[in-house]
Amino acid sequence: WKSVIVPSFSPKPDVVALTGGYRKTPFLQIGADIYCDTALICDVLEHLQPLPSLYPQASGEGEGQGQTTALARTLGQWADSTLFWAAVTYNRGPKGTGLNFGGASAELARALFEDRKAMGFDIEWVRPADAATAYQSYVQRLSDMLDSQPYLLGKQPCIADFSAFHPLWMLNIRPPAVLDRLQLTPALVGWLERMQAIGHGRVEKLDSAQAIAVAANAQPAALGQGRLKDVDFHDEHGIALGSNVTITAESFGLEPSQGVLVAATRSHYSLSRVDRRAGTVHVHFPRIGYLLKRSDGRALP
Repeated sequence: WKSVIVPSFSPKPDVVALTGGYRKTPFLQIGADIYCDTALICDVLEHLQPLPSLYPQASGEGEGQGQTTALARTLGQWADSTLFWAAVTYNRGPKGTGLNFGGASAELARALFEDRKAMGFDIEWVRPADAATAYQSYVQRLSDMLDSQPYLLGKQPCIADFSAFHPLWMLNIRPPAVLDRLQLTPALVGWLERMQAIGHGRVEKLDSAQAIAVAANAQPAALGQGRLKDVDFHDEHGIALGSNVTITAESFGLEPSQGVLVAATRSHYSLSRVDRRAGTVHVHFPRIGYLLKRSDGRALP
């Protein structure tokens, strides 16, 4: 896979050329198809490479076969929301010694903070003391899940592990006062090390201009061709396919993406839009966590 490092904060003109407005990281590009949000990205990866699976099945036959998959998805969603915000707030407080900006200057740290605030970064924050209480309880619960198995739901890592690792990796770069907390949860320490050891596969660096050129020289894949399983239209809004719409995150990252609605399935939305540099692209979002609204604007930037 190819990795494009995007700017830490706005403006992000090359990102917006592909997404139409969405500017959170990461997003996945395959040709002229853009997949936003890690939950949807994982669905795409699962269809492209189903083994090993990100969504474990219970062993054996019978009605419980899909229960482990459902549990993994639910735990992953909790980690991406509740655990994430508790971790961020905890690490922002005095016990976490503030957010780590990797040695950046005070001016750069302030600019990054203001950028995230504009995205709605502060709306989920609670008092650091309250967040610390919740965060420590969550860490202990995860550790308890690892007492008798190497990963959260069994012998192999799944979507739940990757989602929980995302907010917890910050513990590994904290000062001793915070790292001491980990010594109370040795099972979690071992899990963090196993997750870190997975690595990132074989990566080739690519710049954003090259990524835009890839989109411009490709056509969006036909809807339903394997990358996203469901294709049936599910209308919950009274908005017909072919309508001009916007799709916006519910809470954090409130920049709308505008385009023509070409798919609204049980699990995802797809927009078709035209950019003067990237050409025609399809931008895909999960339903959960995103708002669909009719727009009077055009699909053009």
